[in-house]
Amino acid sequence: MLWQALTLQLGYNATLVAIGAMLLGIAAGVSGSFLFLRRRALVSDAISHATLPGVGLAFIVMVALGGDGRNLAGLLAGSAISAAIGLLCVQWLTRNTRLAEDSAIGAVLSVFFGFGIVLLTVIQTMESGRQAGLDSLLLGATAGMLRSDAILIAAGGALTLALTLILRRPMIMVAFDRDYAAARGLNIRQVDFATMALVLAVTVVGLKIVGLILIVALLIIPPVTARFWTDRTERVWQFSGLIGGLSAYTGAAISASAPQLPTGPLIVLTGFAVFVVSLAFAPGRGVLAAGLRHISFQRRVHMRQGLLALAQGQPIYERYTIRLLMRAGLARADGVATEAGRAGAAKALLDEHRWEILRTMSDQESATALYDGMRAIETVVTRDQLSEIDARLTAPRDVPA
Repeated sequence: MLWQALTLQLGYNATLVAIGAMLLGIAAGVSGSFLFLRRRALVSDAISHATLPGVGLAFIVMVALGGDGRNLAGLLAGSAISAAIGLLCVQWLTRNTRLAEDSAIGAVLSVFFGFGIVLLTVIQTMESGRQAGLDSLLLGATAGMLRSDAILIAAGGALTLALTLILRRPMIMVAFDRDYAAARGLNIRQVDFATMALVLAVTVVGLKIVGLILIVALLIIPPVTARFWTDRTERVWQFSGLIGGLSAYTGAAISASAPQLPTGPLIVLTGFAVFVVSLAFAPGRGVLAAGLRHISFQRRVHMRQGLLALAQGQPIYERYTIRLLMRAGLARADGVATEAGRAGAAKALLDEHRWEILRTMSDQESATALYDGMRAIETVVTRDQLSEIDARLTAPRDVPA
């Protein structure tokens, strides 16, 4: 069943849900990366929780007008209006009061979510609300999703993704350097508004699949994961979109193969699995890579100290240092230097004296700042500068009378 779901062989509706989830995941990853780069990840939490009152009010209004309160388009419209009001409240509190943004987000999030829970309780007392199934919007559910709902979600995810790609350049500029973007003539407030509008759109479209509680994870986990793999801003949103799309597609496929499992949590758990793998094995920032760099640094320190000890005729008591020197063919088991070891020791001691001379040269402050005890001096100065340093080393020094 899982393989059939992954290869889109479970029918038209399941295929449409998987594709819609993938488009939603890509849009969430790309738009969420700009929130992550701006250090405003909590804003997505406020937006998602602020959708709940809109869902409840939309259901009540549609029932009062004689319609079907379960109409997905109406519920999404209500959640969008409610989330927009919540976002405006956060921005107003931040600009017009002394509250910090995180405090404003906490206030708006709790009030709107509490109001939404009250509305859901009221709906359960209504004759038409006992089987409303609105609780599925909290954690997401695709079981029983109509074809029209799947098409709406897929179209919404595709449109949001297209708008994000169109607006990515100004959003990257503002995320990278706000002052530079303003100097280039960009309206920072409008760019921020566009970013929040895209996040709002992703949140609303993702209610049925991921749910308003877990949509935050789909917005934040992909860019955090992408950051392990690259230092370039342009690549962060690309990797984030790829990770978001892969997580959403795989999670939706697993849910389709096991209908009793909720879609939203599976998508989040899939994204978290990718995060854990990246945390452990990413070549630049992963735990394994960091551990290997630390071990390599320790070895270099021991080698350097061992060579300096050989050059100065000092005994080496650290057995680990002796083992490293022996493996490199620089010393014997008793700590006595080999011929190659004596040459290496002489070079290490010469470099120490060269660095001492370099630190006395006022025009080489930037070069001396790179000294860490192990960096080869040839990598920071030119040949002419190195010849000047060696000339100062061999020049006779004045002896005080």
